[in-house]
Amino acid sequence: MRVCSLSLLDFRSYGEAEVVFAPGMTAIMGPNGHGKTNLLEAVGFAAGLGSFRGAADAALIRDGAPASVIRCSGLGAGDREVLVEVELARARPNRVRVNRQPVARRRDLLGVLTATAFAPDDLELVKGEPAVRRRWMDDALAAVRPSWGALRSELDRVLRQRNTLLRQAQGRAAGDVAVTLDVWDDKLAAVGDELRVRRRDLLAAMEPRVRRHYGHIARGQGDAGLTYLSSWGDDSLAAALAAARPTDLKRSTSTVGPHRDDVLLEVGGLPARSHASQGEQRSLALALRLAVDAEVRERRGVAPVLLLDDVFSELDAGRATALLETLPPGQRILTTAASQLPAGVQPQQLIRVADGTARSL
Repeated sequence: MRVCSLSLLDFRSYGEAEVVFAPGMTAIMGPNGHGKTNLLEAVGFAAGLGSFRGAADAALIRDGAPASVIRCSGLGAGDREVLVEVELARARPNRVRVNRQPVARRRDLLGVLTATAFAPDDLELVKGEPAVRRRWMDDALAAVRPSWGALRSELDRVLRQRNTLLRQAQGRAAGDVAVTLDVWDDKLAAVGDELRVRRRDLLAAMEPRVRRHYGHIARGQGDAGLTYLSSWGDDSLAAALAAARPTDLKRSTSTVGPHRDDVLLEVGGLPARSHASQGEQRSLALALRLAVDAEVRERRGVAPVLLLDDVFSELDAGRATALLETLPPGQRILTTAASQLPAGVQPQQLIRVADGTARSL
């Protein structure tokens, strides 16, 4: 995989921008707040990642503009030429095209241009709420096999319907309400059991990679561990939903299912969220991203573009060097606010960003 060029119109801080990327490493340098991360965010959006900052689509449109346009050209699987065009609008539905052909859903971009994003907010994977780790697992599933991304969408759809029915029941399930609730329980059990199996299997496959990457970045100081935590134990979800129905009716929400699951992350046998240092948490977050990248490379036979947003700023020199040694081959696009690049970074291309303009040197 390779991103060749990026064209932006009214995206974030850019009125207009045209950038060409080297096939190896591109370093984007400039002061904070001037638009470095916006370039990576646009590439990630074209690759189907959405905003890796978690921003809503409307936040990506430049202030005062009615719409924003991203055009990203690259080489996809088999080195075939790919053009991804995304138009984000305030007053009408977004438009997405691949090689000039309309795409119905944004998630269909997954697999067209594949990218792995590393960002400062990745620290939330370790110290944040369970929802962040669930999103990481589901994004990993979609990256490994894009069709698996539909599982989360289906789960969200079923949960919306079931929770609406629970609110309408007002604590009682009788007659038609009980019959309809049975239907949504069956749907939730089917998609929920499959999603849990997929998550568990992928987590088990990635655990050795996480341990290995963490050990290298942390330079042998401590061991990492991953454990899937299910909200309904080892029973089938159908049985758990039946047992939880009185509670669900009382609370008017679904209290068991994969939307309540989590991953326990450990360093040295202790919960990383509460016991690991900032450096250990950062190293573990990087190891999680690298493990997904390696899984995609092995299962799909493609090399994702690596988007590295200011990942060296919170690492000491030893861990920064170790991260560079751990990065897999392929195209890498990194940002830094430092006046000098980290030791060992030798870019093919340098882009300077200032005041909403990007200039290639």
